[in-house]
Amino acid sequence: MIKVTDLHKRFKLADPKAGAASGSKDPRQRGRFFYSVEGASLSCRPGQVLGLIGPNGAGKTTTLRMISGVLKPDQGSISINDEDLHSNGERVRKKIGFLSASTSLYERFSVEENLRYFAGLYGLSNCDSNDQIDLLCQQLQMDSYRHRRVMDLSSGMKQRANIARAVVHQPQVIILDEPTTGLDIMSTEIVMEFIRQQQQQQVPVIFSTHHLEEVSLLCDQLCVIDKGHSAFNGSLEEYAGDRDAVSLRRRFMAEHQQLLAEAV
Repeated sequence: MIKVTDLHKRFKLADPKAGAASGSKDPRQRGRFFYSVEGASLSCRPGQVLGLIGPNGAGKTTTLRMISGVLKPDQGSISINDEDLHSNGERVRKKIGFLSASTSLYERFSVEENLRYFAGLYGLSNCDSNDQIDLLCQQLQMDSYRHRRVMDLSSGMKQRANIARAVVHQPQVIILDEPTTGLDIMSTEIVMEFIRQQQQQQVPVIFSTHHLEEVSLLCDQLCVIDKGHSAFNGSLEEYAGDRDAVSLRRRFMAEHQQLLAEAV
């Protein structure tokens, strides 16, 4: 289980006057700092899939980077199976699989060579690496190109390989930042089926997306981030009355418009 409580994160601005001069200053910009996240909380139990949604710039990626251990929060706590992430350091971070926009592979290596390399970094034996690579190639339908160099692959093929790299060490929690962005229908379905398979294996999965259809089809829980705050954290039914994507969209747009009106 992963539990996240009251995360905060601020960044120092290179030019504090830039936003004010343009007339588009975000209320989270105060003085010399931008307060990207100001109170994000969520939880995801084994066998659950949690969708993280929100407008562009809401703080979703910053939140996921803190949960994954890439960024250290200024305030708040993150625990994986009751172990505090930042108190226990590298040992707990190894329990997390994280896919971000910056996750990358060695272009001149084949898919399999990349996976074998990263499995070795996590300390997997050759036997365990072989088994895990075979499994991931089957789950993500990469057998037909597992021996091809990454530089020769399509964007959808590369994304599936990036997901495999993120989970090659068999993490206890999986975090995916917009895993289907830019993918075609077939690649999107393969990624969604992979998430379902992790759910069946009782692995908690958190993923951010702008596609409410994916939330409707995959998620047990929903966390809405807006202006750095958790605007909602609970089941889809609690949020919109049912799991239908149209209902989710209507509720999301209504809440967002209300927040915009309150900010005026």
